Amino acid sequence: MSLLRAAPVARREPGKTGKIQLMRKSLLLIVGAVLLAGACAPKTIPVPVVTSPKFPDFVTPTVPAAFADSAAADAEERGWRFLQAGDLKNADRELGAAMKQTPGFFPAETALGYVELARKDPKAALGHFDRAAAQQPQYAPALAGRGQALILLNRGVDAIAALEAALAADPTLTDLRRRVEVLKFRGLEQNLAAARDAAKAGKNDEAIQAYTAALASSPDSPFLYRELAGVEQKKGEDEAALAHYQKAVALDPTDAHSFAQMGDLLAKRNDDDAAAKAYASANAIEPTAALAAKIEELREKATLARLPAEYRALDQAPQITRADLAALIGIRLAPLLQSQRSDAVVITDVRNNWAAAWIMAVARAGIMEPFSNHAFQPRTIVRRADLAQAVVRLLSRIGAANPAQAKAWISARGSFSDLAPGHLAYPAASAAVAAGVMSAGPDGTFAPSRPVSGAEALDAMAKLEALAHLPVRGNGPQ
Repeated sequence: MSLLRAAPVARREPGKTGKIQLMRKSLLLIVGAVLLAGACAPKTIPVPVVTSPKFPDFVTPTVPAAFADSAAADAEERGWRFLQAGDLKNADRELGAAMKQTPGFFPAETALGYVELARKDPKAALGHFDRAAAQQPQYAPALAGRGQALILLNRGVDAIAALEAALAADPTLTDLRRRVEVLKFRGLEQNLAAARDAAKAGKNDEAIQAYTAALASSPDSPFLYRELAGVEQKKGEDEAALAHYQKAVALDPTDAHSFAQMGDLLAKRNDDDAAAKAYASANAIEPTAALAAKIEELREKATLARLPAEYRALDQAPQITRADLAALIGIRLAPLLQSQRSDAVVITDVRNNWAAAWIMAVARAGIMEPFSNHAFQPRTIVRRADLAQAVVRLLSRIGAANPAQAKAWISARGSFSDLAPGHLAYPAASAAVAAGVMSAGPDGTFAPSRPVSGAEALDAMAKLEALAHLPVRGNGPQ
């Protein structure tokens, strides 16, 4: 071992300057530790005070009393304030925390739906609203939000249903009523335009579908029922058309067009009394000659229905009898029979005949007289000469108002290849042809002995009605 040792190093006490530096280092270490601790601690973001909501149309989710003091309710309230301040990120964070604290917490679920609406993502929003409504079916904020999401998804009918459900759950949400009215009007305009375009193009099925959709938006619009009925009528769906015309007049009793169309449909199914009533209602609102004619036609048809079957069958008869002719004259030309002969008429063979009343009327008027033995012979076949004789006597009644015209008929001298001027039947035949009530054949024959058919007799009655200015009833036995 060496005898030489290193001398011990003496430890010097720090001077004043060294002490100050040491204190500075210690202070820096403390400050750094504090800053590091602050950086590691979670940041607390102040909840905004909202004076002007960013989304005033959103319905604030209400919290049930059972959850009023819960941490989930507090988080939901903070999230809603962040949303209305426009801070969607922190709104998501707070509402997500509320859902973690209380799964199925429908106010927070609803608020999350509104966050998605704020992001303009209606599909994602609809999922939140549907889940909230599944938890609480009558929860108005979720139903209202669902309606708004459906509007953005262009599902107008579903949106109306959701908004109306929200109104039913909370009638104080009066702003929703305005939205519903706007939606209905907008949908009505779109469906009405589509319906009319389809109807104009002859696409009846499409038109009916569009009108039905329009009625879903506006079920109290009479014109929609009227237009829908018109399309159904064209398609041949008469019963559906009739029901919709009836709905139209129930909503608008001044709808003359619908009443008239009801009359047509009812007449088509032979419901004459109801048809006449519908026509009368239309005519009382907007009188027209066409409606008056239809009403008169139905009245005549009703009158005909009350007449004997023998009379109703005359238009098909190959030949008519004296009783048949008497009935035709008595019914069709009754105003010409009012002036009667003063002497009594005795007829002995018509008491049980179906045409007895009209036989007596024409006999008393001198249009068809009984034979000398007081027999009328109602079953005797009428020949053309017999019809001409009855016609000329009726012409004398018609000519009373116009003697010059009557004289021209009576004094006419027609030419017939089978009837000489000296024939007993000639004067009546000539006058009947001159008046245009009867006509000669193509070969110039009058055929005085040919039996008269029902159609021929009816034609003569119609021409006499026209000459007498009576309502012309056509060629049926009306």
